[in-house]
Amino acid sequence: MASPSTVLADDSLLSTLDRGLLKLEKLFALLAGLAVFALMLMAVVSVTGRNGFNEPLPGYVDWIQQAMPLIAFMGISYVQREGGHIRMDIVVSQLRGRPLWLFEFVTTLLILVVMALLVWGTWAHFERIFDFTKPLWSRDSTIDIRLPIWPAKILAPIAFSVLCLRATLQLWGYGRALVTGTVSPVAVPLLQSVAEQAAAEAKHIEGRD
Repeated sequence: MASPSTVLADDSLLSTLDRGLLKLEKLFALLAGLAVFALMLMAVVSVTGRNGFNEPLPGYVDWIQQAMPLIAFMGISYVQREGGHIRMDIVVSQLRGRPLWLFEFVTTLLILVVMALLVWGTWAHFERIFDFTKPLWSRDSTIDIRLPIWPAKILAPIAFSVLCLRATLQLWGYGRALVTGTVSPVAVPLLQSVAEQAAAEAKHIEGRD
C-alpha cells in the first residue's frame, strides 16, 4: 500500500516542473509493475506447461533477462521523488532548518554525480550492443530464443537520465530552502516521524473498509 506523498506543491516554476516530471515517473513505475505482473503470468504458464504437458514456456529465462532492467530501474526516480530509498533517517531526523536542507543538498548532489556517471557508462554499454547493420539491430542476443539484447540495455541510461532530472529539481528545491530558510519547501520529500507516517497512512485508508 502506498503512503500519501509528503511533497508539497505551489504555483512556482519548480513545482510545475516537479508535477510534469512526476507524470513520466508514474508511467515508468507502472511499466515496471506491469513487467512484474507479466513475468508472474509467464511463470504460471511455464510451470503449468512443464508439469501438465512436459513442455515449459520456450525462452522463459530469456524474457526474465529482458525484463530485469525494466523491473529494477524504471521506478527508481519515482521512489526518489517520494523519499522512499533507504537512508539514515535516525540521523537525518535530528536535523532541522538549514542544517537539514544542507545535508539533503549534499547527499542529492552526490546522487546526481553518481547517476550522471552511470548514464555515461550504461549508454556506452548500449552502444557496444546496438548496430543498425546487424539482424534486429543487435550484436548480441539471448541464448534460447535469440531476443535482441539492446532493448534491455537502453533501459538503464533512460531510467538513470530521468533520475538525474529528478535530482536536479530536488537540488533546486533544497538550494532554495537553504537560502530562504523555509520549513516547507516544494518539490522535495519532507521528513515525517513514525507517528506522522502512521497517521497519514490511517487517513489514507479511511472509508476503504
